[in-house]
Amino acid sequence: MEFRQDQAIYLQIADIICENILTDSWKEGDRIPSIRELSVSIEVNPNTAMRSYSYLQELGIIFNQRGIGYFVADRARDIVLELKKNNFINRELPRIFKTMDLLHLNCDDLAELYAAHTRENKA
Repeated sequence: MEFRQDQAIYLQIADIICENILTDSWKEGDRIPSIRELSVSIEVNPNTAMRSYSYLQELGIIFNQRGIGYFVADRARDIVLELKKNNFINRELPRIFKTMDLLHLNCDDLAELYAAHTRENKA
């Protein structure tokens, strides 16, 4: 797996896990890969994988059953969705608005582009 330089690796791993939850690849109550399994599959140090799991546990997205493994927590999808929305609104959207201003684009322009994008992806 290739990681970006602009964000800590453990956060990028957490994003991948959250994406699996949002796409319903991993549902509430599902067992997720062990730290060792995850670190081997994405070729990272087990300490980095552990840091990702600890972070997600603090957020209430996953939980550990000692001796059994890690699982997707109840309401994990709702928590991830809320966190991702807040991140988009507070971090990404201001950058998008700035770029739109610089390029003299407005919401109607974006609506047209989004509609075209949606049509292309359904085809």
